[in-house]
Amino acid sequence: MFVKVCGLSTPESVREATDAGADAVGFVLTASPREVSPDQVRILLPLVPEGVHAVGVFRHEDAADAVATARAAGLEWVQLHGHRTAEDVTTVHDAGMRLIRAVTMGASQDEFADLGEDMFLIDAAVPGSGESWDYASVRAKDLDGRQWLLAGGLETGNVAFAAAAAGAWGVDVSSGVEASRGVKDLAKIRAFVEAAKA
Repeated sequence: MFVKVCGLSTPESVREATDAGADAVGFVLTASPREVSPDQVRILLPLVPEGVHAVGVFRHEDAADAVATARAAGLEWVQLHGHRTAEDVTTVHDAGMRLIRAVTMGASQDEFADLGEDMFLIDAAVPGSGESWDYASVRAKDLDGRQWLLAGGLETGNVAFAAAAAGAWGVDVSSGVEASRGVKDLAKIRAFVEAAKA
């Protein structure tokens, strides 16, 4: 099970996630309680071991602007939320970067098509709510053969059930490993990664 821990902002949280076995870490470079600056990411990046993907997360920014900010942060992976096009995917790839394209379960059916992104992410209909949802409903989206992450309302106690119900290739967590909004709980990070990997 591929595991991404998102919204990291401190050396301690990056170390805990990677030591626990996370395959990717996410840095939020858009307006959010978890927002960090490109300069902060550059300080944290040396703590990310080789082989672990460090991802810059963006919401509605233009793809070219997201690429420029990610490059300033020293990142090679970009995660784009919101309505995206094949041209956006090309913009990221032409910059020599890799893309996680994120949609919500409330998105139109055509947004679930494979646009050539490197990974796909499916979030709850209301992203960031921290509420669990009908994970099994993802199976109707026909994602066979794609590398895709399940997100939204995941925490240590439900990640195994949710991933199995959805048939997920991987999982992504943020609020489910927090002590308070935007503040990570180190013990929760480790417990989540271990539960997902188990």
